[in-house]
Formats: sequence, C-alpha cells, structure tokens
Amino acid sequence: MPFCRPAARRAAPSSRPEPSPGPAVLARPNRLTRGVDYRQVVRRGKRCGGARVITSVLPSAQDGVPRFGFIISKQVGTAVVRNTVRRRLKAACAEFADTVPQGTDVVIRALPASADADFALLRGDVARCLDRLVGGAVRA
Repeated sequence: MPFCRPAARRAAPSSRPEPSPGPAVLARPNRLTRGVDYRQVVRRGKRCGGARVITSVLPSAQDGVPRFGFIISKQVGTAVVRNTVRRRLKAACAEFADTVPQGTDVVIRALPASADADFALLRGDVARCLDRLVGGAVRA
C-alpha cells in the first residue's frame, strides 16, 4: 500500500479574514523608472526641501498620469530602513496621486532624518511640498 500524506487542513471560509481594500500602492504607470527621467526632474524641476525629504516637480512633455520616483541613498540607513522609508513615501504619494496635475513628474529624495520619521511626518512633508509646488492642489 503506497504511503498517503494526509490532506492539509484549511480554515473554514467563514473564519478567513475579509480581504481589505489593500494598501495604497502606486500603479506601474504612476512610477518613474528611467534614470534619464529622474535626472531631468531633479535638474530642471522646481524644488521644495525640508528636514526629511527634498521634493522636485517638473511638468512633463507627455500628457499622462502623474509619475513619482524615489531616491533613498545608503546614508538613510540599512536596506531594511531604506525600504521602510520607500514604502511609507510610496503610500503617501499614492494618496495624493489623484490631486497632482496630469503630466507631472515628481521625485522625492529621502534625507537621513527620514529614517527616524513615522508615516505621519513623512506624509506631512510630502503634502506640504506638493502643495507648495503644484499650486495648492494637494490637501493633507
């Protein structure tokens, strides 16, 4: 008689948690991916700085959705810290993606002080800079 492994137990459908709407995530079209685009925004765009982030904004030649890019250097911290900061900034930008004008490219550079900041502080910095740079379209 061949060996049969018992089937794995599964939770009853009623005991599974309801799926949440999910975290706010920037869709692929809303992200800057090419180095040329990053350089162009940082060099030619308007800039707003704070203690934790520097935000650069440039209206692009393309009339598409707003695109966001993030620069988090090793000065911010270890890989775990950098990725935490990146996720927090992405979530903050996902909240404001609908309020940023079409065809706008945004690059956010995280400074070392962002490593110790919680989501509310980073979100506030992003909101303040976007509000200043895109003409009051963003409300925190």
